Amino acid sequence: MSTTAAPKLRTRQPTGIIPWPKVIVEGPEKVGKTFEGARFTGSPKTGQAFWLELGEDSADEYISVPGADYVIIEHDGTYRDILGQLEAVHAEARRAARAGEPPVVLVIDSMSALWRMLINWTHERARRSNSAQRKLRFDPDAEIKPAMNLWNDANERWNRAMYLIRTMPAIVIMIARGKEVTAVDEDGNPVPGTKEWRVEAQKHLAFDATVWVRLLPGEDHAHIVAARSLRLQVPREGKPKPIANFSLEHLVFDLLGCAPHTQPRQAPELTGDLAQRWLKRVDEAAEKQGREGLQKLWKQVGASKELSHDEVKVVQAAIERAAAELKNPRTMDDPLQDATSDAAKLRAAAAEADTGDESEPFDDAEAVSA
Repeated sequence: MSTTAAPKLRTRQPTGIIPWPKVIVEGPEKVGKTFEGARFTGSPKTGQAFWLELGEDSADEYISVPGADYVIIEHDGTYRDILGQLEAVHAEARRAARAGEPPVVLVIDSMSALWRMLINWTHERARRSNSAQRKLRFDPDAEIKPAMNLWNDANERWNRAMYLIRTMPAIVIMIARGKEVTAVDEDGNPVPGTKEWRVEAQKHLAFDATVWVRLLPGEDHAHIVAARSLRLQVPREGKPKPIANFSLEHLVFDLLGCAPHTQPRQAPELTGDLAQRWLKRVDEAAEKQGREGLQKLWKQVGASKELSHDEVKVVQAAIERAAAELKNPRTMDDPLQDATSDAAKLRAAAAEADTGDESEPFDDAEAVSA
Protein backbone atom coordinates (compact mmCIF):
# COMPACT_ATOMS: atom_id res chain seq x y z
CA MET A 1 0.00 0.00 0.00
CA SER A 2 1.57 3.29 -1.14
CA THR A 3 1.47 6.38 1.03
CA THR A 4 1.72 9.99 -0.10
CA ALA A 5 4.25 12.16 1.68
CA ALA A 6 2.73 15.01 3.67
CA PRO A 7 3.37 18.51 2.31
CA LYS A 8 6.31 20.29 3.89
CA LEU A 9 5.24 22.92 6.41
CA ARG A 10 6.30 26.48 5.48
CA THR A 11 6.35 29.14 8.19
CA ARG A 12 7.88 32.53 8.90
CA GLN A 13 8.18 34.95 11.80
CA PRO A 14 5.66 37.84 11.90
CA THR A 15 7.10 41.26 11.05
CA GLY A 16 4.80 43.49 13.09
CA ILE A 17 4.54 45.87 10.11
CA ILE A 18 1.23 47.70 9.83
CA PRO A 19 -0.38 47.26 6.38
CA TRP A 20 -1.47 50.19 4.26
CA PRO A 21 -5.11 50.96 5.14
CA LYS A 22 -8.24 50.96 3.04
CA VAL A 23 -10.22 53.91 4.41
CA ILE A 24 -13.93 54.70 3.97
CA VAL A 25 -14.69 58.40 4.17
CA GLU A 26 -18.47 58.80 4.19
CA GLY A 27 -21.13 61.31 5.12
CA PRO A 28 -23.88 63.52 3.69
CA GLU A 29 -23.42 65.89 0.78
CA LYS A 30 -20.94 68.77 1.01
CA VAL A 31 -19.20 67.90 4.27
CA GLY A 32 -15.66 67.77 2.83
CA LYS A 33 -15.21 64.11 1.89
CA THR A 34 -13.67 64.85 -1.51
CA PHE A 35 -11.66 67.74 -0.04
CA GLU A 36 -10.03 65.41 2.51
CA GLY A 37 -9.17 62.90 -0.20
CA ALA A 38 -7.58 65.59 -2.36
CA ARG A 39 -5.62 67.06 0.55
CA PHE A 40 -4.15 63.67 1.42
CA THR A 41 -2.71 63.14 -2.07
CA GLY A 42 -0.11 65.85 -1.40
CA SER A 43 1.35 64.15 1.66
CA PRO A 44 5.19 64.07 1.49
CA LYS A 45 5.03 60.59 3.03
CA THR A 46 3.24 59.04 0.04
CA GLY A 47 4.16 58.32 -3.56
CA GLN A 48 2.17 58.66 -6.76
CA ALA A 49 -1.53 59.34 -6.18
CA PHE A 50 -4.26 58.24 -8.59
CA TRP A 51 -7.82 59.57 -8.67
CA LEU A 52 -10.56 57.27 -9.96
CA GLU A 53 -13.64 59.39 -10.58
CA LEU A 54 -16.90 57.43 -10.71
CA GLY A 55 -20.11 59.35 -11.17
CA GLU A 56 -18.65 62.59 -9.83
CA ASP A 57 -17.26 65.65 -11.63
CA SER A 58 -14.89 67.32 -9.19
CA ALA A 59 -11.52 65.68 -9.85
CA ASP A 60 -10.28 68.42 -12.19
CA GLU A 61 -11.34 71.23 -9.87
CA TYR A 62 -10.04 69.68 -6.64
CA ILE A 63 -6.45 69.68 -7.82
CA SER A 64 -6.60 73.29 -6.58
CA VAL A 65 -6.97 72.10 -2.98
CA PRO A 66 -3.80 73.25 -1.16
CA GLY A 67 -1.18 70.53 -1.46
CA ALA A 68 -3.21 68.23 -3.73
CA ASP A 69 -1.07 66.22 -6.14
CA TYR A 70 -2.65 63.44 -8.21
CA VAL A 71 -3.33 62.24 -11.73
CA ILE A 72 -6.82 61.33 -12.92
CA ILE A 73 -7.47 57.81 -14.21
CA GLU A 74 -9.36 57.85 -17.49
CA HIS A 75 -12.01 55.24 -18.30
CA ASP A 76 -14.99 54.91 -20.62
CA GLY A 77 -17.56 54.37 -17.87
CA THR A 78 -17.98 50.63 -18.40
CA TYR A 79 -17.44 48.12 -15.63
CA ARG A 80 -14.89 46.27 -17.73
CA ASP A 81 -12.75 49.36 -18.28
CA ILE A 82 -13.04 50.46 -14.64
CA LEU A 83 -11.95 47.00 -13.50
CA GLY A 84 -9.07 47.10 -15.97
CA GLN A 85 -7.88 50.42 -14.54
CA LEU A 86 -8.07 49.01 -11.02
CA GLU A 87 -5.91 46.13 -12.20
CA ALA A 88 -3.43 48.63 -13.65
CA VAL A 89 -3.21 50.55 -10.36
CA HIS A 90 -2.83 47.24 -8.53
CA ALA A 91 0.14 46.35 -10.74
CA GLU A 92 1.73 49.78 -10.28
CA ALA A 93 1.30 49.57 -6.50
CA ARG A 94 3.02 46.19 -6.45
CA ARG A 95 5.86 47.51 -8.59
CA ALA A 96 6.35 50.50 -6.27
CA ALA A 97 6.30 48.25 -3.22
CA ARG A 98 8.91 45.90 -4.68
CA ALA A 99 11.10 48.89 -5.52
CA GLY A 100 10.85 50.22 -1.95
CA GLU A 101 9.16 53.43 -3.07
CA PRO A 102 6.66 55.41 -0.93
CA PRO A 103 3.16 53.93 -1.02
CA VAL A 104 0.86 54.50 -3.96
CA VAL A 105 -2.39 56.30 -3.10
CA LEU A 106 -5.72 55.59 -4.80
CA VAL A 107 -8.75 57.83 -4.21
CA ILE A 108 -12.09 56.46 -5.45
CA ASP A 109 -14.91 59.00 -5.70
CA SER A 110 -17.29 57.42 -5.21
CA MET A 111 -18.03 53.86 -4.12
CA SER A 112 -21.70 54.84 -3.96
CA ALA A 113 -21.71 55.52 -7.70
CA LEU A 114 -20.01 52.19 -8.42
CA TRP A 115 -22.70 50.28 -6.55
CA ARG A 116 -25.46 52.38 -8.11
CA MET A 117 -24.10 51.47 -11.56
CA LEU A 118 -24.33 47.77 -10.69
CA ILE A 119 -27.85 48.21 -9.27
CA ASN A 120 -28.98 49.88 -12.50
CA TRP A 121 -27.34 47.12 -14.54
CA THR A 122 -29.21 44.51 -12.50
CA HIS A 123 -32.59 46.17 -12.97
CA GLU A 124 -31.99 46.64 -16.71
CA ARG A 125 -31.18 42.95 -17.10
CA ALA A 126 -34.32 42.02 -15.17
CA ARG A 127 -36.54 44.21 -17.38
CA ARG A 128 -35.20 42.74 -20.63
CA SER A 129 -35.78 39.13 -19.62
CA ASN A 130 -38.46 37.26 -21.58
CA SER A 131 -40.84 37.00 -18.64
CA ALA A 132 -40.48 40.71 -17.85
CA GLN A 133 -41.03 41.69 -21.47
CA ARG A 134 -44.29 39.74 -21.55
CA LYS A 135 -45.39 41.39 -18.32
CA LEU A 136 -44.48 44.88 -19.53
CA ARG A 137 -46.43 44.45 -22.75
CA PHE A 138 -49.63 44.31 -20.71
CA ASP A 139 -48.54 46.85 -18.08
CA PRO A 140 -45.62 49.19 -18.98
CA ASP A 141 -45.48 50.35 -15.35
CA ALA A 142 -45.41 46.86 -13.82
CA GLU A 143 -42.95 46.22 -11.01
CA ILE A 144 -40.08 44.01 -12.12
CA LYS A 145 -38.04 42.47 -9.31
CA PRO A 146 -34.58 41.17 -10.27
CA ALA A 147 -34.09 37.47 -9.58
CA MET A 148 -31.46 36.32 -7.10
CA ASN A 149 -29.08 35.15 -9.84
CA LEU A 150 -28.95 38.71 -11.19
CA TRP A 151 -28.10 40.13 -7.77
CA ASN A 152 -25.46 37.42 -7.41
CA ASP A 153 -23.89 38.64 -10.67
CA ALA A 154 -23.88 42.24 -9.40
CA ASN A 155 -22.30 41.22 -6.11
CA GLU A 156 -19.71 39.17 -7.97
CA ARG A 157 -18.72 42.21 -10.01
CA TRP A 158 -18.49 44.29 -6.85
CA ASN A 159 -16.39 41.61 -5.16
CA ARG A 160 -13.96 41.47 -8.08
CA ALA A 161 -13.35 45.20 -7.74
CA MET A 162 -13.08 45.01 -3.97
CA TYR A 163 -10.61 42.14 -4.13
CA LEU A 164 -8.27 44.32 -6.17
CA ILE A 165 -8.76 47.19 -3.72
CA ARG A 166 -8.17 45.03 -0.64
CA THR A 167 -5.06 43.31 -1.97
CA MET A 168 -3.18 46.20 -3.56
CA PRO A 169 -0.20 47.36 -1.46
CA ALA A 170 -1.44 50.94 -1.47
CA ILE A 171 -3.36 53.42 0.64
CA VAL A 172 -6.91 53.49 -0.72
CA ILE A 173 -9.39 56.24 0.14
CA MET A 174 -12.95 55.14 -0.66
CA ILE A 175 -15.40 58.05 -0.65
CA ALA A 176 -19.07 57.21 -0.18
CA ARG A 177 -22.35 58.88 0.68
CA GLY A 178 -23.92 58.25 4.05
CA LYS A 179 -27.11 59.44 5.71
CA GLU A 180 -29.60 58.74 8.45
CA VAL A 181 -32.66 56.80 7.30
CA THR A 182 -35.70 55.16 8.83
CA ALA A 183 -34.83 51.75 10.25
CA VAL A 184 -36.47 48.65 8.77
CA ASP A 185 -37.24 45.26 10.25
CA GLU A 186 -36.17 41.85 8.92
CA ASP A 187 -39.00 41.91 6.38
CA GLY A 188 -37.98 45.32 5.04
CA ASN A 189 -40.86 47.20 6.68
CA PRO A 190 -40.18 50.66 8.22
CA VAL A 191 -39.95 50.85 12.01
CA PRO A 192 -41.76 54.07 13.04
CA GLY A 193 -39.74 56.51 15.13
CA THR A 194 -36.46 54.62 14.67
CA LYS A 195 -33.47 55.88 12.72
CA GLU A 196 -30.26 54.23 11.56
CA TRP A 197 -27.21 55.32 9.61
CA ARG A 198 -26.73 53.89 6.14
CA VAL A 199 -23.75 54.04 3.80
CA GLU A 200 -24.90 54.11 0.18
CA ALA A 201 -22.83 51.22 -1.14
CA GLN A 202 -22.79 47.44 -1.19
CA LYS A 203 -23.54 46.18 2.31
CA HIS A 204 -20.12 44.57 2.88
CA LEU A 205 -18.09 47.70 2.17
CA ALA A 206 -17.56 48.43 5.87
CA PHE A 207 -16.25 44.91 6.49
CA ASP A 208 -13.69 45.28 3.70
CA ALA A 209 -12.30 48.57 5.01
CA THR A 210 -9.53 49.02 7.57
CA VAL A 211 -10.95 52.25 8.96
CA TRP A 212 -14.42 53.78 8.70
CA VAL A 213 -14.52 57.59 8.93
CA ARG A 214 -17.70 59.66 9.08
CA LEU A 215 -17.88 63.40 8.41
CA LEU A 216 -20.93 65.34 9.53
CA PRO A 217 -22.13 68.85 8.66
CA GLY A 218 -21.49 71.68 11.10
CA GLU A 219 -18.81 69.81 13.07
CA ASP A 220 -15.09 70.59 13.27
CA HIS A 221 -14.07 67.00 13.95
CA ALA A 222 -14.42 63.62 12.28
CA HIS A 223 -15.85 60.41 13.74
CA ILE A 224 -14.06 57.05 13.59
CA VAL A 225 -16.90 54.52 13.40
CA ALA A 226 -14.71 51.41 13.36
CA ALA A 227 -11.08 50.46 12.90
CA ARG A 228 -9.17 47.21 12.49
CA SER A 229 -6.12 48.35 14.40
CA LEU A 230 -4.21 47.63 17.61
CA ARG A 231 -3.23 51.29 17.98
CA LEU A 232 -6.50 53.04 17.17
CA GLN A 233 -9.09 51.79 19.63
CA VAL A 234 -12.78 52.58 19.01
CA PRO A 235 -15.35 51.98 21.80
CA ARG A 236 -17.39 48.85 21.18
CA GLU A 237 -20.69 50.23 22.45
CA GLY A 238 -21.36 51.61 18.97
CA LYS A 239 -20.54 55.26 19.63
CA PRO A 240 -18.03 56.62 17.07
CA LYS A 241 -14.76 58.08 18.35
CA PRO A 242 -14.43 61.85 17.67
CA ILE A 243 -11.10 63.08 16.27
CA ALA A 244 -10.38 66.81 16.42
CA ASN A 245 -8.24 68.50 13.75
CA PHE A 246 -8.76 65.49 11.52
CA SER A 247 -6.71 64.77 8.43
CA LEU A 248 -6.14 61.53 6.56
CA GLU A 249 -2.37 61.96 6.88
CA HIS A 250 -2.70 62.14 10.68
CA LEU A 251 -5.00 59.12 10.64
CA VAL A 252 -2.74 56.94 8.51
CA PHE A 253 0.71 57.79 9.82
CA ASP A 254 0.02 58.80 13.43
CA LEU A 255 -3.18 57.18 14.69
CA LEU A 256 -2.75 53.91 12.77
CA GLY A 257 1.05 53.97 13.00
CA CYS A 258 1.90 53.25 9.36
CA ALA A 259 5.51 54.05 8.51
CA PRO A 260 6.45 55.44 5.08
CA HIS A 261 9.85 53.72 5.13
CA THR A 262 8.49 50.18 5.64
CA GLN A 263 6.64 48.01 3.18
CA PRO A 264 3.95 45.58 4.35
CA ARG A 265 4.23 42.04 3.03
CA GLN A 266 2.38 41.50 -0.25
CA ALA A 267 -0.15 38.73 0.26
CA PRO A 268 -0.35 36.13 -2.53
CA GLU A 269 -3.40 36.15 -4.74
CA LEU A 270 -6.06 33.66 -3.68
CA THR A 271 -7.29 31.48 -6.52
CA GLY A 272 -9.61 28.50 -6.47
CA ASP A 273 -7.44 26.81 -9.09
CA LEU A 274 -4.49 27.71 -11.32
CA ALA A 275 -6.80 28.10 -14.31
CA GLN A 276 -8.02 31.44 -12.93
CA ARG A 277 -4.64 33.06 -13.48
CA TRP A 278 -4.49 31.76 -17.04
CA LEU A 279 -7.98 33.05 -17.84
CA LYS A 280 -6.73 36.61 -17.35
CA ARG A 281 -4.01 35.89 -19.88
CA VAL A 282 -6.63 34.67 -22.35
CA ASP A 283 -8.45 38.02 -22.19
CA GLU A 284 -5.20 39.95 -22.54
CA ALA A 285 -4.01 37.85 -25.48
CA ALA A 286 -7.32 38.27 -27.32
CA GLU A 287 -7.41 42.02 -26.73
CA LYS A 288 -3.79 42.85 -27.47
CA GLN A 289 -2.62 40.19 -29.95
CA GLY A 290 -5.80 38.73 -31.39
CA ARG A 291 -5.77 35.29 -32.99
CA GLU A 292 -1.98 35.07 -33.08
CA GLY A 293 -1.80 35.64 -29.33
CA LEU A 294 -4.41 32.98 -28.68
CA GLN A 295 -2.49 30.50 -30.83
CA LYS A 296 0.66 31.06 -28.78
CA LEU A 297 -1.27 30.76 -25.53
CA TRP A 298 -2.90 27.51 -26.68
CA LYS A 299 0.54 25.95 -27.14
CA GLN A 300 1.74 27.29 -23.78
CA VAL A 301 -1.26 25.80 -22.02
CA GLY A 302 -0.71 22.42 -23.63
CA ALA A 303 2.94 22.41 -22.55
CA SER A 304 2.27 23.64 -19.00
CA LYS A 305 3.49 21.40 -16.20
CA GLU A 306 1.63 23.27 -13.44
CA LEU A 307 -1.92 22.80 -14.72
CA SER A 308 -3.93 19.66 -14.13
CA HIS A 309 -5.73 17.96 -17.02
CA ASP A 310 -9.05 19.52 -16.00
CA GLU A 311 -7.48 22.98 -15.67
CA VAL A 312 -5.98 22.69 -19.14
CA LYS A 313 -9.44 21.92 -20.54
CA VAL A 314 -10.92 24.95 -18.77
CA VAL A 315 -8.29 27.30 -20.22
CA GLN A 316 -8.53 25.81 -23.69
CA ALA A 317 -12.31 26.22 -23.63
CA ALA A 318 -11.80 29.89 -22.74
CA ILE A 319 -9.39 30.28 -25.68
CA GLU A 320 -11.98 28.72 -27.98
CA ARG A 321 -14.65 31.16 -26.82
CA ALA A 322 -12.29 34.13 -27.19
CA ALA A 323 -11.36 33.02 -30.69
CA ALA A 324 -15.00 32.55 -31.68
CA GLU A 325 -15.81 36.04 -30.43
CA LEU A 326 -12.96 37.52 -32.46
CA LYS A 327 -14.38 35.81 -35.52
CA ASN A 328 -18.00 36.83 -34.79
CA PRO A 329 -18.05 39.83 -32.43
CA ARG A 330 -21.17 40.34 -30.35
CA THR A 331 -23.32 43.31 -31.19
CA MET A 332 -24.30 44.84 -27.88
CA ASP A 333 -27.21 46.66 -29.51
CA ASP A 334 -29.02 43.34 -29.29
CA PRO A 335 -29.82 42.57 -25.63
CA LEU A 336 -30.03 38.89 -26.46
CA GLN A 337 -26.31 38.97 -27.13
CA ASP A 338 -25.54 39.90 -23.52
CA ALA A 339 -22.92 37.30 -22.48
CA THR A 340 -24.14 37.39 -18.90
CA SER A 341 -27.74 36.48 -19.74
CA ASP A 342 -29.11 33.05 -18.91
CA ALA A 343 -29.75 32.38 -22.60
CA ALA A 344 -26.16 33.19 -23.51
CA LYS A 345 -24.86 30.92 -20.76
CA LEU A 346 -27.05 28.07 -22.01
CA ARG A 347 -25.85 28.62 -25.58
CA ALA A 348 -22.22 28.59 -24.42
CA ALA A 349 -22.75 25.39 -22.45
CA ALA A 350 -24.41 23.73 -25.44
CA ALA A 351 -21.59 24.83 -27.72
CA GLU A 352 -19.00 23.32 -25.39
CA ALA A 353 -20.95 20.06 -25.23
CA ASP A 354 -21.02 19.88 -29.02
CA THR A 355 -17.26 20.38 -29.58
CA GLY A 356 -15.59 17.49 -31.33
CA ASP A 357 -11.83 16.84 -31.24
CA GLU A 358 -10.44 18.33 -28.01
CA SER A 359 -7.27 19.36 -29.85
CA GLU A 360 -9.26 21.70 -32.07
CA PRO A 361 -9.72 25.05 -30.31
CA PHE A 362 -11.96 26.74 -32.93
CA ASP A 363 -13.59 24.46 -35.48
CA ASP A 364 -12.56 21.97 -38.15
CA ALA A 365 -11.75 24.72 -40.64
CA GLU A 366 -9.63 26.87 -38.38
CA ALA A 367 -7.58 25.51 -35.50
CA VAL A 368 -5.63 27.73 -33.14
CA SER A 369 -3.01 25.06 -32.76
CA ALA A 370 -2.25 25.17 -36.48
